[in-house]
Amino acid sequence: MLKSKKILVTAGPTYEYLDDIRFIGNRSSGKQGAEIAKCLQKLEADVTLVIGPVNLELAGLNKVIRVESAVQMNDAVIETGPFDIAICAAAVSDWRPKVKAKTKIKKSSTGKPQFLELVENPDILKNICIAENRPDLVIGFAAETNDLLTNARSKLKNKGCDWIVANDVSKKNIGFGSDYNEVTIHYKNNPNKKEKLSLKRKSEISEEIVDRIVNQIN
Repeated sequence: MLKSKKILVTAGPTYEYLDDIRFIGNRSSGKQGAEIAKCLQKLEADVTLVIGPVNLELAGLNKVIRVESAVQMNDAVIETGPFDIAICAAAVSDWRPKVKAKTKIKKSSTGKPQFLELVENPDILKNICIAENRPDLVIGFAAETNDLLTNARSKLKNKGCDWIVANDVSKKNIGFGSDYNEVTIHYKNNPNKKEKLSLKRKSEISEEIVDRIVNQIN
């Protein structure tokens, strides 16, 4: 089925450091991406998991690259590619501080917060989609808090990927850190179609997503 297919999975958050102590980040646990990687490896795919700072047991996976920042994740994707399939489940920070402070940032004498200049991080999903050696199938994830359908379809169009898997992280039972998820899959080649995978454990959601990957590849 997927034997010898070279597959990238990104997962988890990224941390963008203001100084050695503070960072911009999010609460992504990396569970969904890690479960997808495990399902793919069971089907004998050649899986590379590039994962941000998480507290997960990943010993069963053959190729795991741990990173912290979006730049590090982007570099790892470039260095380990190209891939036949890319699944970008990571919750990558859009922005990072332009300059990381060399020492801990202290309160000013006025009590006013320091000005923080941000710069845009690499758009890993979009870069994969426009690459010369683009994978045959590129799947992105959209973690949203509102207007799930509108935002998912917008991301599908703007990034240039083949599928978007969207979930509402404002719901505590399927949000960041939960063992459960509920997603809708949106397809580039059928813009009016959305396929709902109802509330299940993330391991079961992963199996359903991988089943659809197998069907498309075959």
